[in-house]
Amino acid sequence: MKNFRDELSQRERDVVGDEWAGGLPVQEGRTPRIRVGKNRWFDVLLILPIGFVLLITAIAVAKGLRGMPSVQHFISEYPGLSLPDGAKEHAGLPRWVAWQHFFNMLLMIPIMRAGLSILADHPRLYWHRSSVPGSEWFRMHRAVPPETLYTAKDDSVTLPPGVGLPSRRHSIGLARWWHLSMDSLWLLNGIVFYVLIFVTWQWHRLVPTSWDIFPNALSVAIQYASLNWPIDHPWVGYNALQLLAYFVTVFIAAPLAFITGLGMSPALSTKFKWISRFFSIQLARSIHFFVLLWFVFFIIVHVTLVVATDALHNFNVMYAGNNGHGWGGFIIFAISLAILVFVWVSVTPLTNRHPRIVQRVGFAMVGPFQKLFEHVDSKPGEYTEADISTHFWKNGTYPKSKEYSELYDNNFEDYKLQISGLVENPQELSLADLRALPYHDQITQHYCIQGWSGVAKWGGVQMSTIVDLVKPSPKVKWVVFYSFADGSDGGLYYDAQPIEQMQYHLTMLAYNMNDETLPYGHGAPLRLRNEVQHGFKMVKWIKGIEFVENFSDIGSGWGSYNSDHEFFGYRQSI
Repeated sequence: MKNFRDELSQRERDVVGDEWAGGLPVQEGRTPRIRVGKNRWFDVLLILPIGFVLLITAIAVAKGLRGMPSVQHFISEYPGLSLPDGAKEHAGLPRWVAWQHFFNMLLMIPIMRAGLSILADHPRLYWHRSSVPGSEWFRMHRAVPPETLYTAKDDSVTLPPGVGLPSRRHSIGLARWWHLSMDSLWLLNGIVFYVLIFVTWQWHRLVPTSWDIFPNALSVAIQYASLNWPIDHPWVGYNALQLLAYFVTVFIAAPLAFITGLGMSPALSTKFKWISRFFSIQLARSIHFFVLLWFVFFIIVHVTLVVATDALHNFNVMYAGNNGHGWGGFIIFAISLAILVFVWVSVTPLTNRHPRIVQRVGFAMVGPFQKLFEHVDSKPGEYTEADISTHFWKNGTYPKSKEYSELYDNNFEDYKLQISGLVENPQELSLADLRALPYHDQITQHYCIQGWSGVAKWGGVQMSTIVDLVKPSPKVKWVVFYSFADGSDGGLYYDAQPIEQMQYHLTMLAYNMNDETLPYGHGAPLRLRNEVQHGFKMVKWIKGIEFVENFSDIGSGWGSYNSDHEFFGYRQSI
């Protein structure tokens, strides 16, 4: 039997350089566009002049309203401050609020920047789980070309330096480690914040307790728009508009970010079907994007008003913990701002020079959660043939070897699937042999790590049938799948999967797709389906399977081609 390990690349990447992803060239995207109607696209940059005109108009209208007696009476009756009982007795902010405020912003920088890099890897947003080109409502790339072998990787774009994390094209593996690990800390920070505000009086500052919050908020909006600022007392309580904005941010936007994040996970969506049923991956992805826009909008408006109203007093209240107008709060703010700028500037060079550290730390923080939710032996039936996508994106580097070409030209008549390793009964199975085994089909949703999704019907043989046939040793912990195709850096593409997942009902070797023979672009003659993992782990064009105790001496020893070369994780179920 062949030793496929000899065909693997032994080169271990330790930096992100010019040869990244096989020397993937820079590909500039387009300015973001939103679909209007069927075929018209609105350039988002037009929002800037339109927004400026609307702002000037709003100021003019607000100034006119301020001169009307009825509006003056309304502002007099509802000046904008709706203080709960006990506000004066609990004036001031405890120190932990300032620390929470700082940590939250510190974590948001890599979260948002890495999130943009993830979006750039599939720069389109949809409402429906079938990511059909042309049906997207948002894109920051050109229309998908008609080439039949155009891949999702071809569709990825490069972000401007300093925007994404990292900004390099198709750096989603590293972007996800930053995004998920910082999300974990952000979630922990948020839980601590929730506990502290509800065991203290501070929740009154963030939760409306009276219906007069709404007329007071309208009053504040008119006062801000007229450039005649409302009288604020941040030491005692926030004005009504601030309170509503904080409430939306803390109790609506933040939980939505978490829930929609779960909706994009293959393992969690498989385990908690109600998430996938209500938040399809594309709906979740679109809402997640709107949450990002809300956070960006909130930060811009929040910082602008803090500086434009009474900066020194506001800085003292938040950072120095006093009600004065000295420079102490500003100095602390300046130090914290310098730290935030340093983090913004340094994270991309750090990532490019030490990607293995990012990978190790990210996996240490996120890996245990991914492993926890992988234990899902789900049954089919979630989708029907009516759900099958009219377009299913292709991906990966296509096989071009002489060996594969000869098999393809002969309609795979001479194809043999080699199954070896720590097994009692090694096998070499032809397609006819595979078709003679008990047939299994399933209609499932594909979750690509880049962000696109699709539903297809797969037909073939369950991996549990293969396991029963070859009888692996009790020592086996991993099953390695080898492809005819090379990876982007050269050397055979491979991926290691936990042995226990080979017994799952929805883990299979597919030789049919949508009741037809598996096509070249989707992995002919054989591909893996493992529905608790992202798509890059579902090896296509399979030529060999090896049962092993560990994968430390396979390839570069990281458990998959993408882990070796592009710093993915060998577990990527979230």
